[in-house]
Amino acid sequence: MAYVVCEPCHDCKYTDCVVVCPMECFYEDGSMLYIDPVNCIDCEACVPECPVEAIYHETNVPPLWAHFVALNAERSAALIASGKGHIREKQEPKEGIGCKRRA
Repeated sequence: MAYVVCEPCHDCKYTDCVVVCPMECFYEDGSMLYIDPVNCIDCEACVPECPVEAIYHETNVPPLWAHFVALNAERSAALIASGKGHIREKQEPKEGIGCKRRA
């Protein structure tokens, strides 16, 4: 089991979640962040840190976003294989047009 980054992160990358991950499971591309399900230990530390509420346990992903479970696995594996996209430190947020930060 693992946590999954879903739609609210697309074009709205905040990296607050990255710094609390004890396993350094986060990867990024130009669109969003992804969690590597192989190394995720289900600690849930990232969930309250996400200001757009984009992170869900894979068993609780809203049905509309179910495809993000596979997407996180595929994209993180591809980024690991390429040696790119591993993110361990907080960065300036990318706030796209649809970005809605919770109050």
